[in-house]
Amino acid sequence: QVQLVESGGGLVQAGGSLRLSCAASGSIFSFNALGWYRQAPGKQREMVARFTIGGTTTYADSVKGRFTISRDNAKNTVYLQMNSLKPEDTAVYYCNNLHNSYPWGQGTQVTVSS
Repeated sequence: QVQLVESGGGLVQAGGSLRLSCAASGSIFSFNALGWYRQAPGKQREMVARFTIGGTTTYADSVKGRFTISRDNAKNTVYLQMNSLKPEDTAVYYCNNLHNSYPWGQGTQVTVSS
């Protein structure tokens, strides 16, 4: 089955940057329309950035212009470059497909201090 392993989170000050990685195995990576999701305490998980089935990208309004999703098919890895981080970006970040049908990884914690 598909395995997703997130990494790259940490504690940063507002205005800082992080790059998250999602290493995938068990399927054809370029076909799986993977994306990034996040869940803050007391909130439901929400889509942050993702590849569509057609190969385009889409972003939540709250991160447009600050976050960029990319992937390296040779490494079976999806990245999320996060710039100009804000305290409201604090959450556990996960990767999955459109319908969240793969087993969830452990996620990676992003904490942005004011």
